[in-house]
Amino acid sequence: MIHSKQYGEDKPDLIVLHGLFGNADNWHSIAQSWSEFYTVHCLDLPNHGKSSPMDSPDYPKMADAIIAWMEESNIGPCYLLGHSMGGKVAMQLASSFPSKFKKLIVVDIAPVDYQPSHLEIFQGLAAIDSARPSSRKAADDLLAQYESNMGVRQFLLKNLKKEETGFSIGLARENIQEGYPSILAKPPLSAPYNNPTLFIKGANSDYIQQKHTKETVAFFPNTNVKIIPDTGHWLHAEKPIPFGNIVKRFLKN
Repeated sequence: MIHSKQYGEDKPDLIVLHGLFGNADNWHSIAQSWSEFYTVHCLDLPNHGKSSPMDSPDYPKMADAIIAWMEESNIGPCYLLGHSMGGKVAMQLASSFPSKFKKLIVVDIAPVDYQPSHLEIFQGLAAIDSARPSSRKAADDLLAQYESNMGVRQFLLKNLKKEETGFSIGLARENIQEGYPSILAKPPLSAPYNNPTLFIKGANSDYIQQKHTKETVAFFPNTNVKIIPDTGHWLHAEKPIPFGNIVKRFLKN
């Protein structure tokens, strides 16, 4: 089961997919601003937020789950946007089901393999699940032993879930960790997606590099790239207005 949050109605549909350890709420403010022009559906990906757990998650399985949700929700051909891991899911969807997506926006990720970089985060989240801290402050203090960046911790702690025994992490953490090699890997794209595609890169982020151009264009030949200055991997949070304007211009033209 895929959980979604809808903003607006009776306008062209836009599906938004979050990144690793995120959820639909990460896009709340931007989705509200877009709802004047689009019916925005922010989804929780499998193992995240309120969506169902998925054993051994990979991109084809996540794509199939979203297609099933689209059919249940009576959503026809629509616009699709994904950030980071969600961008890889979006690429898989567009490649495997091209007739269902009118345009594709991929935010700060490429269709390539990446190196592991979240091992301490997995340890920190496991420590919270084990210790069941009694307050958000205690959870942050515990996570700080594994992740020094306060912004990253604040993002991760949006997954905190209050229970009788204390706070836990509202993610299917073990499933995500089991599927982590598949999440890092390039999505197994089956065919080129020929509709208009936009890649948006944070200027200070190294997730999209010049060396990725060949693989990107091979599967997304109708591609443009926009770079937002002075932003990192979380460009939509760092500069929401320029980011939002780029998206609206691309979808409108």
